[in-house]
Amino acid sequence: MRVPACARFRMTRSLEPLAKMIFTGVLVTQLGAYFVLAKMNTSQDFRQTMSKKFPFILEVYYRSIEQFGMYGIRIQDQEKWLNSKN
Repeated sequence: MRVPACARFRMTRSLEPLAKMIFTGVLVTQLGAYFVLAKMNTSQDFRQTMSKKFPFILEVYYRSIEQFGMYGIRIQDQEKWLNSKN
C-alpha cells in the first residue's frame, strides 16, 4: 500500500518543528559543555566548586585530560585544596 504524496509532505512538515527543537537542544547542550570545560581548564577555584557540587563531572574532566597526556593537574588541585584547609 502506497502513501499518497500529499500525506508524506504533511508528515514531513509536521516533523520540522520537532527536528528544530532537538537540534537546538543539542546545540545548547554542546555550547554549555564547552564553556564549563573551558572554565575548568583555566580556573582552579572553579574546579574546586565543581568538586563540591558535581564531583562526577570533575572526574570526567580529569580522566579526559589524562587521556591526552596532561598529568598532574588532579594532584596540584588536591594539594592546594588540602593546604587551604590548614
